[in-house]
This record gives sequence, C-alpha cells and structure tokens, in this order.
Amino acid sequence: MSTNNYTHKARKRFGQNFLIDQRIIEQIIQAIYPQVGENIVEIGPGCAALTKPLIDACGKITAIELDRDLIPKLEAQFGDSIHLIQADVLKFDFNTLLSGPALRVVGNLPYNISTPLLFHLMDFIGHIHDMHFMLQKEVVERLTASPGNKDYGRLSVMIQYYCQAEAVLDVPPEAFDPAPKVDSMVVRLVPHATLPYPVNNMANLQLVVQHAFNQRRKTLSNTLKKLMPIEQIKRLGIDPSLRPEYLSVADYVNLANSLN
Repeated sequence: MSTNNYTHKARKRFGQNFLIDQRIIEQIIQAIYPQVGENIVEIGPGCAALTKPLIDACGKITAIELDRDLIPKLEAQFGDSIHLIQADVLKFDFNTLLSGPALRVVGNLPYNISTPLLFHLMDFIGHIHDMHFMLQKEVVERLTASPGNKDYGRLSVMIQYYCQAEAVLDVPPEAFDPAPKVDSMVVRLVPHATLPYPVNNMANLQLVVQHAFNQRRKTLSNTLKKLMPIEQIKRLGIDPSLRPEYLSVADYVNLANSLN
C-alpha cells in the first residue's frame, strides 16, 4: 500500500528508495515513539512516508533533504509543521539545531552514504538522544555484532564505543519503491550517558582499530606491529596471537591508551 503523497521519480544518484509499506511504516513509528516537544530531525524525508506520521505525533519536525525538487512539495504539504533544510547531510553542522532538547535523529538512509554519515554524526554525539535508521541489513549486522562474530569489525568498534546498537525491525525489498536488491533493517543507536571505556585520544583509537582490521585474518602481533611491540600488547592482558575480531571495545581502548 503506497503512502506517497505526491509523485516523484526516485533518483539513483541520490540513492532514493521510498518506503511504501504502511505496516512497516507504523512499526518504525512505534519503535521511534515520537512525542510532542521533542527535537526530531529526519534525514531524507523523500515522499514523506515517515514525515507525516512523525508530524502527526509531535506537531513539528526538522528535515534535511538533498533533492531540491522535493523541497517545494514538502513545504506545500506540511507548511509551518516542518523546518526544511536543503543540504548535503554529510556536510551539515548539526550544532545549528541545538536550540531545544537533545536531537532524535531518524531516517530511511541512502545506502551509499550510511557509513560515512554514521561517522559524521559521532562528531555531535553529545547532543543526540537517540537515532533510528533504515539501513542495509548487512550494515546493521556489523553495527550490532559482538566480538568473535564474523560481522564484527571497525564499524562495530567505533560505533559501539559511542552507542548501544540494537536491531529493531527486518524490512524486505518489496517495502520500497523502487525495491532495492538487498534486505534492509532498522537499527536503534542510543549514545552512552557515560562512556563505559573512555579513550585518552580518539585519533589513537581510530589508528589502532584501522591497523587491526586492515588485515583482519592476521593476528594482532602482525597487524599492530608498526604501532607497538608484542610485549606491550601482552602487558595489557591481551593475547597477541588473537585475530582482531576477538577483541572487545574495552580492549581496543586499552591498546589506544597505551600508545605514546
């Protein structure tokens, strides 16, 4: 069942796949549970499948849309109930939206920008209450993976450093128009109120994680040899013969904090 309120041809260059399944839309809104007075920011409202029920629930939202042709259609439909920003979200400064409560960020994200956007949002994590995103299923599996899981990698460590990640809902290709060639999933990301394992220098954590997972089939003694000697790894109580996917976020923070 279509919920699109106007016709708009999906553009491949924007990675547009519009949600059209009313049952799925209702489940996503239930998962978000938007309330009046909350500072909700929708990324890529598209044909307003999520936008309308979000506005119905909380009265007014902010939306960031790259496609200029959609702006007048959204303005005509929602008027003062939507604060529309035409921008590339990867370059957008979310600090400009901090006049009210902490941000609740939602969106059916184009798959080609999902990972860089997640990293971009981490720059504003102290001002975000939570995030609900539709992503490619394999990306959500990486976000939520535990150590020892084949999907556990750089993305898992860096996002879980900042957030608790939880898979919320499976979404099949036929829920979209056009239907993507992959399965999708909604993920909930909730920033830690207090970082469980604070790092002294974020650049060091990024460096250690990048080196570790650049050759994920190799052991730590191989992947980290340019950063630290084996003895240094052992002193932290970490087995250098392990492969990188067996280390916890806390282990990576300890390694990063041991770098000079």
